[in-house]
Amino acid sequence: MTALGRRVVVVGGGIVGLAVAERVVRDEPSSRVTVLEKEHDWALHQTGRNSGVVHSGLYYPPGSLKARWCAAGARALLDLAREEGVPHARTGKLVVATSTTELARLGALYDRGLANGLTVRRLTALEVRELEPHVSAVAAIHVAQTGVIDYREVSRVLVRRLQDAGATLLPGTAVVGGHPGPDRVVLETTRGEVVADVAVVCAGLHADRLARALGHQPSARIVPFRGEYMELQPSAAHLVRGLVYPVPDPALPFLGVHLTRGIDGHVHAGPNAVLALSREGYTWRDARAMDLLETAGFAGFWRLARRHHRSGAAEVLRSVSARRFADTVRRLVPEVRTEDLVPSSAGVRAQAVKPDGTLVDDFLLERQGRVVHLLNAPSPAATAALEIARQVVRQLPT
Repeated sequence: MTALGRRVVVVGGGIVGLAVAERVVRDEPSSRVTVLEKEHDWALHQTGRNSGVVHSGLYYPPGSLKARWCAAGARALLDLAREEGVPHARTGKLVVATSTTELARLGALYDRGLANGLTVRRLTALEVRELEPHVSAVAAIHVAQTGVIDYREVSRVLVRRLQDAGATLLPGTAVVGGHPGPDRVVLETTRGEVVADVAVVCAGLHADRLARALGHQPSARIVPFRGEYMELQPSAAHLVRGLVYPVPDPALPFLGVHLTRGIDGHVHAGPNAVLALSREGYTWRDARAMDLLETAGFAGFWRLARRHHRSGAAEVLRSVSARRFADTVRRLVPEVRTEDLVPSSAGVRAQAVKPDGTLVDDFLLERQGRVVHLLNAPSPAATAALEIARQVVRQLPT
């Protein structure tokens, strides 16, 4: 270790990696921080392709990392937004039951919200209409601690803070291997070797691959799921004022199609969830043989697929049929016509799956000597990024 402070390298330039690096320069001003990102710009994948929602932590088991870090992360995120002038709004959201068969699950969700310390209130069908006149519901809950933000702008703020602190930012630099040792980490990159005293890998869709490239055997594998969005035409955007979610089915791994009015005023519907044909497969045409073979060769994927084959088939049908997608939206807003929906950009979720086929349901950190791997950071990771960073930096080896 030199008098200048330790060398900390962060791999990954999404919002979580940038937040980790920014936290290091705040907590350890003498440290020499380097951020490596394989793309030529920042926050191009999960960060820049989500719905822009600031999540509340409603759905997560009380006491879980997701529940605790989401709540703390949302507070820190909104503090940053106010301080830096990042566009944001605290809108609250509705979770609506569209039939009486969903009322028990809605009640359980209300109880979970209270257990997670949220401001949650029950709404009658009439009260729902007052907030969202075009939404169909027999009842709903309103969650106050939800909003919208521009995550790409948050990432730009973090990049600026890192530049101001003298950090070394290296976009266009992919890590291809490395040699973690007892007192340092040597990373092999497309620009040559980078030496660190400590490394943090926040590689999202490639987190498990980089772990293996550095000699670590992760406890889970990444399976990429594409989430496809539609957008309401301007002529139909008035049908949704804020954020409208269905009651999730606990037997299914994702929340289901919901409607969100973003910070830019556009109303998005989605996402559905289909297997992506590559780690960065944003359309059906984006297929990569190596990625497909890796998924197909993972027994955990087939166990997951068998467990959810019916819902998976429904997701694929919704992906290829605009009418089926619109039918799902009409459960929430009956006035939406198929022609009111136009395709919007898709995202790919890096979902960690265990060998037995179960989804990793919480954030997952694993330490390999002087390397910390963030192996599962799906939603609400963007909301929780600043708190994830705080927790990761606390766990860095000395």
